[in-house]
Amino acid sequence: MKTSINPYNGEKLHSFKELNNKELHSKVKLSHECYLKWKKTFFEERSELLLNTARELKAQARKYGEIITKEMGKPITQSVAEVEKCAWVCEYYAEHGKKQLEEENIKTDASESYVYYEPLGVILAVMPWNYPFWQVFRFAAPNLMAGNVGVLKHASNVMKSAQMIQEIFTLAGFPEGCFQNLVLSSDKIAPLIEHEHIKAVTLTGSKPAGASVASKAGEHIKKTVLELGGSNALIVFEDADIDAAVTTCLNARFQNTGQSCIAGKRLLLHTVIKDDFLEKFVTQVSELKSGDPMDDDTYIGVLAREDLAKDLEEQVNDSVAMGATVILGGKRAGTYFEPTILCDVSPKMPVFYQETFGPVIGVTTFSTDEEAVSLSNASDFGLGVSIFTKDRERAKKLIPQFDEGAVFVNELVKSDPRLPFGGVKISGYGRELSSHGIKEFMNKKTVYIQ
Repeated sequence: MKTSINPYNGEKLHSFKELNNKELHSKVKLSHECYLKWKKTFFEERSELLLNTARELKAQARKYGEIITKEMGKPITQSVAEVEKCAWVCEYYAEHGKKQLEEENIKTDASESYVYYEPLGVILAVMPWNYPFWQVFRFAAPNLMAGNVGVLKHASNVMKSAQMIQEIFTLAGFPEGCFQNLVLSSDKIAPLIEHEHIKAVTLTGSKPAGASVASKAGEHIKKTVLELGGSNALIVFEDADIDAAVTTCLNARFQNTGQSCIAGKRLLLHTVIKDDFLEKFVTQVSELKSGDPMDDDTYIGVLAREDLAKDLEEQVNDSVAMGATVILGGKRAGTYFEPTILCDVSPKMPVFYQETFGPVIGVTTFSTDEEAVSLSNASDFGLGVSIFTKDRERAKKLIPQFDEGAVFVNELVKSDPRLPFGGVKISGYGRELSSHGIKEFMNKKTVYIQ
């Protein structure tokens, strides 16, 4: 049984029976049979169903948001915003998917030569709990529009969210088997990847999970896209708009109670502006309201599980033992962890070189542009970086020097349906979203006619 428990009050919410091998095989077979018909549908039909999905998400955003909040503790206003963002990605691909997959004509010595995009089949998505709707929809919308079908292995603590996502696609009119939720244990993922009807896998999660999935898929020559962890730097230069940077850095680190792969986790401050920045930053962070995630004015909720809060506590305590200074917060109570700011952080400390998945940020100072880049790159992760400066030319010169999947100037790193999303180094490979994402699980067929 898979059971979801409200991390705020410990209430048992829902239980779901795991699929046995026979049931699992039957569902995958259904998906494959659906794919054989779905790939022959027209883009216009798929587009209309995605628009139906968007309408359902918007109409019931509060209802679905409450499910998210109860299962993993996200503050309700942020949960509703997550659902609304899912509607946006559906609308985006409904409008742009057909054009993104048009034949690409290439001039050669042939009478006609082009690249033709065709779907692969049943795609397995292994998804995490921190954005239980968004992570799934940013996979599902482009792939359904492209003619693929999806099966979902979601995190065990957000099974109700997973169930509701399948129901949403059903309500929108998608055929049975086009998108299915699979209630499985993690040990069933490997044999599922081996299944003849599973053609590719996408995973958002940890490095060990990504390595395991990629290894198994590689054995069977099946494509993978991995969106793994991150330890993004927030770099504030001496010429930055301090007030704007403070607000942006606060949101970059503390939204979703800090439980985000693309959160800004390492705050790098130029020595000239350190004191001014921190005075304002500490004030604003200390004013964030913690409390019941179901209250509309709560900004800091709880972590999704107590073991996650304990892991964060250990990272903080170990860093303090190595010389870091707590200037705000630092305490845990059950699944709640105070918004925490650590100063005097060096690259050898856990809060610098490890991913901190919660409301904790470490502060490190620098004196030159070269030092800032070096500190930012002193990480095994490479998902994204935010830099704050009023000098656009300075920013453009620095951009190529960062070992990252994304560089955002005067803004937090975020996923946007219009832009490719993904990382380098141990943050993964492949891209989601935009025209790049919709083509990840397509056969790029070369056509040559003489």
